[in-house]
Amino acid sequence: MRILGIIPARYASTRFPAKALTDIGGKSMVSRVYEQAKKAQSLTKVIVATDHPLIHEHVKKFGEVVMTNENHPSGTDRCYETLQKLNERFDFVINIQGDEPFIKPEQIDLLASSLSPEIELATLAKKIEDQDSLFNPNNVRVILNKHFEAIYFSRQAIPYIRSAPKEDWLKHHTFYKHIGIYAYRTDVLEKITKLAPSSLEKAESLEQLRWIENGYKIKVTLTEFETVGIDTPEDLEKIKHLL
Repeated sequence: MRILGIIPARYASTRFPAKALTDIGGKSMVSRVYEQAKKAQSLTKVIVATDHPLIHEHVKKFGEVVMTNENHPSGTDRCYETLQKLNERFDFVINIQGDEPFIKPEQIDLLASSLSPEIELATLAKKIEDQDSLFNPNNVRVILNKHFEAIYFSRQAIPYIRSAPKEDWLKHHTFYKHIGIYAYRTDVLEKITKLAPSSLEKAESLEQLRWIENGYKIKVTLTEFETVGIDTPEDLEKIKHLL
């Protein structure tokens, strides 16, 4: 199976402009993500997809990179343009978040191990074990069916446990945090980029809800690894101890 790993790296960011180039312990954020992705044994190729010449020139010094349209509304759209430009055959594309400099190669390989020809889309989730994670609005929760397919994603803690106070919810139900790494079967990637934004997607600001609303199935694999995303300069300060 041929799997393409793509790291979308935008320059513009409302909360943290040029964060792909920010220095983390002597290396740029995007170079750290690239190094971690290259360690994954499952990926046939790893490439950075950017919209800015500064990032493009920087990545050329250590890896593969392609320029993409600056007007893409999501990383998914940037991934599809990258796939088209490469003119190579791949079975799946894995979208690796460009703001997670400590992503573990094992996470990428775990997601890849869940893939098969009948899988349309796939992602990861982690069991929530503390109150802060359960009610943190920056975390996305996912509800699964018995086949470990995503039924719904939300920024709220769901489901609502009617029979218990919120401080006891973890005793009554297993909640899952969504880990934002995606695998797309390449033919499905083309189709979902042509879908119009959906009502649930607009309400939650989560593009994966568009796929579910249109009938696509998202396979979910459970992981023990936590992810650390960098959305703001304050987030960067919080993770310096990881170095």
